[in-house]
Amino acid sequence: MNLLVDVVLWLAVAILAIIVFARRRAMFGETAVFGARDFLGLLPRIAIGMIGSGFIAEILPSKLIPAWLGADTGFTGLMIATIAGTLTPGGPVVGFAIAAAALKSGAGAPQVIAYSVAWALFAIQRLLIFEVPMMPPRVVWLRVAVSLPLPFLAAWTAMLVGKP
Repeated sequence: MNLLVDVVLWLAVAILAIIVFARRRAMFGETAVFGARDFLGLLPRIAIGMIGSGFIAEILPSKLIPAWLGADTGFTGLMIATIAGTLTPGGPVVGFAIAAAALKSGAGAPQVIAYSVAWALFAIQRLLIFEVPMMPPRVVWLRVAVSLPLPFLAAWTAMLVGKP
């Protein structure tokens, strides 16, 4: 399955590259350089995040994670995961490293899905530093209120679709 996803993504990149090359050759060169710089900039972050997730998995209390976030923790585990996702600071390297570490330590996939969705939607530092100063607070809190069920819906959908 992973190989299929990789092939589809690389095929999409190749098709887009051919389209850009055919339409604007100068833009193709600029885009390739920009993409290479972006890739090289992200590569160390991804490596650090993956290595860090291994360290985080080792220092997490081995009995605590399955007890609080295990597959059998139900709604309580989803609630804990959602709150943890909301309180997790940092970008994707931090959020996904913690999610990977939780999986390695015995967290259930639905709980990790709830954590990831909550982290993406409600990260408290992003709300306070970016959203509230730039938009009317009423709009921000309305967005948060209507998004509250999404971590639970994502986790429950994963449970319905199958054992992730």
